[in-house]
This record gives sequence, structure tokens and C-alpha cells, in this order.
Amino acid sequence: MRAVVFKGVGQVAVEDRPKPEIVHPTDVILKVKVSALCGSDLHWYRGHQTIPTGFIPGHEFIGVVSEKGSQVNTVDIGDVVVATFSTQCGQCFYCLKKQTSRCSNNFLFGNSAGINSIDGGQAEFVRVPQADSTLIKAPPQIPEHLLVLMGDIFPTGYFCATRFLKHMSKEEAKSSVIAVVGCGPVGICAIATALTMSDTVYALDLVPERLAEAEKLGAKPLLITEDPVAAVKKATEGRGVDITLEVVGTVDSLQLCLDMVRPFGEISSVGLQTQTLALDGPTLYGKNVTIAWGRCPVRGIFEDALSCLVDVQDKVSFLCAYTVSLEDAAQAYEVFNQRKVHKVLLKP
Repeated sequence: MRAVVFKGVGQVAVEDRPKPEIVHPTDVILKVKVSALCGSDLHWYRGHQTIPTGFIPGHEFIGVVSEKGSQVNTVDIGDVVVATFSTQCGQCFYCLKKQTSRCSNNFLFGNSAGINSIDGGQAEFVRVPQADSTLIKAPPQIPEHLLVLMGDIFPTGYFCATRFLKHMSKEEAKSSVIAVVGCGPVGICAIATALTMSDTVYALDLVPERLAEAEKLGAKPLLITEDPVAAVKKATEGRGVDITLEVVGTVDSLQLCLDMVRPFGEISSVGLQTQTLALDGPTLYGKNVTIAWGRCPVRGIFEDALSCLVDVQDKVSFLCAYTVSLEDAAQAYEVFNQRKVHKVLLKP
């Protein structure tokens, strides 16, 4: 089969690789229909995350079931399905609590950072372990090119936005002031979600074009270089925002969230942090800030996130406008790296 392969910092190539085979009776082999490049792929592409080369990337993909193991019960040959970005067993302590991103037996698609990393879906075929709890049949309400968002970035944006808002009454959530740091694809998904619950959402970024897209959704744009902290404090009688959403994964973006949030405010962070964090302890203590971190449990919130995507799909469909052949992946990675497009879809 043809597959994208990571060759080194700033380098991917499309090569011939053996077609994957069933290894365990809980496996499925998918014939990939579409896969996507995600912002987290740029961490290793740019060298910010140092990992071994030679793996097949891709943790966002949909496909058709072409083979299945003898113990797979939830999908059949010919079903169109979407995979979550990591597998989950569905039976461990964390899975039973719907904290599926911390499954004790999981595998992460499209990476080589650890022993639980496996080849991903930027290929003609992909093996999916633990298929019963990892694959979801394609719902009729979402077109296939948008369904790929449900593998990672839309649930991640949804998770970031709702982590605190979902515990509030509708009235409290509606009146809460939210600020989203980062208007890339995950940020757009977080903004679209937050606006279904809150009347006031600020969007912050360094790129004016991204702010323009956020403004079209209904967010209030703030350019990071133009003192957004002063702007939000002026709009909130000097307090700061109630909740900040961090989707970038840098120390600077997290610090900006801390600077903007009001005392007893909350920070929800889903950005992949690759550095040691140094935050000011007295500020954290003095503000009584609550911070929630970490990877989205996609399978645990899938149905809720899907319901939200159904409602906002027309607003976020522009994220999936750039589609190229799998054979053109090397050029597509560089286009994505230069932030010329929101997202790249690859079709074998």
C-alpha cells in the first residue's frame, strides 16, 4: 500500500509499505477514505517533539471496514466508520469512568513516542486495535469530509469549552465571559461550542485572518499584540474573564490565560505542552485560579460532541475545504506548516 512516512524534521515522504494484517481477534483493517493533518502533527514535524522516524502519521481518519477479527461485534464489513485518535479497551478503570484518553491499555495512532504508539491513517489501509470501543459508525447527519473532525479536533475543542460551562446553570453559562487563546482549528471548534452556551466569547490570535474567521462565528476578536488583557478587563469592570480556554500548547499562551482570568476564574487547557512550565506561584495563589489540563477523552464524550457538531457544522465546515491526494502529502505538510490552510484532508 501507499503511505505517508515521517523521515525527519520537516520531511515526510509517500512510500510503499506492507498492507496491515489482523494481529488480534479484536482488530479491524480499514480501507481509508480520508485522513487529516492535525496541528499536533506539527510538533514532531517541526522538531519540537523528538521522536523516532519511520512511522506512518495520522490520528484523524475515516474508512470502510475491509477485514475484521473474530471478536469484533460492533461493526461489519462495508461499514463506514470514524476512529478516535487513540484506541481504548472499554473495560479498564478509566474507560468505565469515560476518561478514555487515559485508558490503561490504549494505543496512540500516528506516532512513535512510546511503546503504545502505532502507525496511523495517512495511508491506504490502517489496522485498528480494540475496534469495538474505538470505531463508531458514520452518523447520517454529518457528511464524510466533516466527520473526520470527530476523530480529534472537534471533540477536543468541545471538551475544552464545556469542561467548566457544563457544570453551570444555563443562565450562569450564558452570562459567563469566555476568552479563547488560539484560533487554529481546535480553537475554532472551541469557539463554536462556547457560543452555543455563552453570549460573550473573545477570540485571541496573532494572525488577523484567523481572527476574521472567529469573528464570523460571533466571537469578539482581539489581536494578541494589542494588549488583550487590558481590553477584557475594561469590558468586565476590571475583573477579567470568567473562563479562559488554552488550545495552543505554549508557555506564553498559558501565561496569557492566567493574566486574563479573574480571581476565582478557571483555565481549561488542551494545548499539547512540550516544555517545562514556569508559572508565577503568587499569582496562581492570589487569584484562586482553577486549572484543568490534558488530552481529550474523545470516546467518553463522543455522542455529546457529535450532537454539538450537528448543530454548528455549517459554521465549521470551512476547516475542511482543502483536500489533496495522498501522493501530494509532502507538499501538503509544508502548506500546513506555513499556516496557509486551516486543515489538510488527504485522500488515497
